Amino acid sequence: MPSNRIRDTLLRTGAIREDRLEVLATRTRDVDPLTVHRDRVSGVIFIDGHYAGDAEYRSGAYRDRAEPTGATPPPSLEDIADTERRLADHRAFITGRDICDFGCGAGSFLKEAAPLAGSACGIELQDDRRVALNASRIACHESLDDAPGSFDTVFLFHVLEHLPDPATTLAEIRDCLKPDGKGRIVVEVPHARDMLIEPLGSRAFLAFTLWSQHLVLHTRESLRLFLADAGFRDIQIAGVQRYGLANHLTWLSRGEPGGHRTTLAAFETPALGEAYADALARIDATDTLVAIAST
Repeated sequence: MPSNRIRDTLLRTGAIREDRLEVLATRTRDVDPLTVHRDRVSGVIFIDGHYAGDAEYRSGAYRDRAEPTGATPPPSLEDIADTERRLADHRAFITGRDICDFGCGAGSFLKEAAPLAGSACGIELQDDRRVALNASRIACHESLDDAPGSFDTVFLFHVLEHLPDPATTLAEIRDCLKPDGKGRIVVEVPHARDMLIEPLGSRAFLAFTLWSQHLVLHTRESLRLFLADAGFRDIQIAGVQRYGLANHLTWLSRGEPGGHRTTLAAFETPALGEAYADALARIDATDTLVAIAST
């Protein structure tokens, strides 16, 4: 089983310091006890010495909702919104390019991106999802070692935080990208400075978002340091808000998720949603970070 090397990588890159660490929580939403640490200066949140194991990911047992074995789940409302945003934001890195979606899951993004790309494949540990994608004629492999050739773009959408040895994986991805600035990596991760975690301090949200599968919650600087450590250059990082004001109001009023699915969401017009996301980005309090870097 791969060992959790998050703490080592954070210390080596300077993203945390031992003398600044504090215990943020002694349990996660699914494991008790499990210590969660935070650097009180940098804001990085991480779990040390724990990894559920590749077998957990191959079986899909880690997922919150049960799904029939071998079935391809229909895309959720959140999947659809994420896919539309990602296609719009990263079209230049998709169209006519050789792309790879690392940790592609059920393939919501890959299915929409493949017709635009020069070639497309996925990397996915979960056996039934990999089999289903191959059956639908979208190439999906268990590891990068099985993927052919080199890529123009590799995408990691909410995957990096699950990896027990991110430094090694990022270096392997860089080796699979076209060299000399021609290759791109696009990384999307949850943000340790999420508005509900830091400025608003929602205890209910913190108890929900701390999950044993999320081994690290990054800040802009720690994400930049991880990518630079793996040899990536021209690193650009932006804040993205996946969940809007209705979601935040529901967390604050009821202490539970799903506000974007209730009648409360009716007042959240596109203009209001965009303005709220822009406001959160200005104070570095979005729920998500997106990094783009070159080889």
